[in-house]
Amino acid sequence: MLRNKLSLVCMLAIIAFILPPKKKIKVWMMGDSTMCNYELSRAPLTGWGMPFAIFFDSTVTIDNRAKGGRSTRTFISENRWQPISDSMQAGDYLIIQFGHNDEAKEEKYKDRYTSPEDYRKNLTRFVTTAKEKQVQPILITPVTRRYFDANGTIKQTHIVYSAIVREVAAEQQVPLIDLDEMSRKLVQELGAEHSKLLFNYLQPGEHPNYPNGIKDDTHFNEFGARKIAELVLSEIKNQHIELAQRIVISKAK
Repeated sequence: MLRNKLSLVCMLAIIAFILPPKKKIKVWMMGDSTMCNYELSRAPLTGWGMPFAIFFDSTVTIDNRAKGGRSTRTFISENRWQPISDSMQAGDYLIIQFGHNDEAKEEKYKDRYTSPEDYRKNLTRFVTTAKEKQVQPILITPVTRRYFDANGTIKQTHIVYSAIVREVAAEQQVPLIDLDEMSRKLVQELGAEHSKLLFNYLQPGEHPNYPNGIKDDTHFNEFGARKIAELVLSEIKNQHIELAQRIVISKAK
């Protein structure tokens, strides 16, 4: 028995020595305020890209370029896309999640608005550029807002733009993570009241960064961002995307 165990240990050691180490890669993230990084002065406000970054082994570097208030159009016009395009390397990943600002038609957000036609063109541009550079793009539908109707049913607020993401993913034959659908299911399961636990909801005096309190149905707190990140990670694993092999299993069930 001891001899068999020693033989097995030796064999595993030889295999580990022969197999080349995984290539180090970078995961680029581009999107809006629901995904981006935030400074401590805005805590507990948390983009889901922040907890997402801690679930990977040492071969993965996360470069989260998401920025609040940005649409696909302004991400390009402000020269935020070109540096990513220029820096991506073969074997990297590009995670793309836009929609909240692209679809904003209100007068105060008119500088962000992107027509459905241009939204499709911009997503296609991101994806085709990544593929040309042998980078794996992953398209993500915009995460849900916390809006319920009078019957306690969550509203779909991204119908047109989420559909476009799905269509572009199918046309370009790239992975799609339907975060709109998955996050709506999560929020619906919690219900109108308990779903506040996911979002940046605070009573006056509850947190020094928000002395007057806050009621935010779009952005997440630490707990909510973690739950959304876990939805994305679970889908990466369910779809058997190679990146799943670099997820630290002990952290991402």
